[in-house]
Amino acid sequence: MKINEEELRARLQIWRATGIGPASLNRLLNHFGSAVAALDGSDSEMIKAGLKSDTIQNLRAVSPDAAVADMEWLHRAQHRHILVPEDTYYPKLLHDVKAAPPILFVAGNPELLNEPQLAMVGSRTPTTYGKDNAQAFAHYLAKHGITVTSGLALGIDAISHQGALEAGGHTIAVIATGLDIMYPAKNRSLAERIVEQGVIVSEFPIGVKPQAQNFPRRNRIISGLSLGTLVVEAALQSGSLVTAQHALEQGREVFAIPGSIHSPLSHGCHRLIRQGAKLVETAADILEELAPQLQAYLGVSFEQTETKLTKPVKPLSFLKSIETQENTEERTAPALDPEEELILATIGLEPVPIDQIVIQTGLTTDVVSSMLLMLELQGYIAACGGGRYKRL
Repeated sequence: MKINEEELRARLQIWRATGIGPASLNRLLNHFGSAVAALDGSDSEMIKAGLKSDTIQNLRAVSPDAAVADMEWLHRAQHRHILVPEDTYYPKLLHDVKAAPPILFVAGNPELLNEPQLAMVGSRTPTTYGKDNAQAFAHYLAKHGITVTSGLALGIDAISHQGALEAGGHTIAVIATGLDIMYPAKNRSLAERIVEQGVIVSEFPIGVKPQAQNFPRRNRIISGLSLGTLVVEAALQSGSLVTAQHALEQGREVFAIPGSIHSPLSHGCHRLIRQGAKLVETAADILEELAPQLQAYLGVSFEQTETKLTKPVKPLSFLKSIETQENTEERTAPALDPEEELILATIGLEPVPIDQIVIQTGLTTDVVSSMLLMLELQGYIAACGGGRYKRL
């Protein structure tokens, strides 16, 4: 079902009123039957619908032309969409969340909003440890068909988006401004890549600038879109913990990567783990934990074959590998890239220093470090301390 343009304009007009949130807009729709009827309703009827007098005054003050900017933005490009809960593309997981946004502004491929997602969040000023983990986890998850969802902030958010894109996978960015405003400006080129290979989403109308109170609101959408939330690295006062709290309230899984007890940016993750978040050491840990949800989410059974399904194939392939693991001692290892195979060939059962691997492969130190982390996460090798690695 799709609402007509007159109804969409009416909802956009109401949505711009100060004091109107998801609950109040839904009350108006439930009472009047439509936004068009609500705007024509009397003050007394609006009070019966549950609105307060000052909110009604704010609503009356909104110009009928308020939605012009939103509609002009929508019609300027084919990849732009404005979704309401009645739309087919409106994300099903988000639909049932408390205070689900009644309007979503979308740039990119809206079909991805209903793909299985994992939220990845963390510090805006991560350590090298946090950066490497964010990139490697996002790369691995995207490679296995999981869409990586985050908030396009500096640090862990941006690195998670980049890791998914570099893997040739999909990523979703949820922002706290209008989609005509890029914040932070440093991530503009990243945002352009995401529109081409994923989706950018906001509940805020065109023209809304960054405001501190809007970022916690944004976080509930990040977790609400996702089957689970992974906190990569976070301090005790991090906004990432707000996202994790939203995930818990929404009945979603929460994962955390442990770190050094001496690092302030690990304390938030450690607190989550003490409170019941699942400690993860590899990206495969997350997929194994989410296997039942993925099976239910995709609506398939293990007996179905990939040839009967058009998409998504990779999560199903992973689910089958988990079923096989229950009956065998070993699980088939994922295929390696040529560079990963080259690096693995230089590592034996005795610890090898990273400098030697760089010399033997001819690759740069940055590339080798990234690939070593990927191989470690996939269970091929183990770090032995002092920058040395051995094959498992």
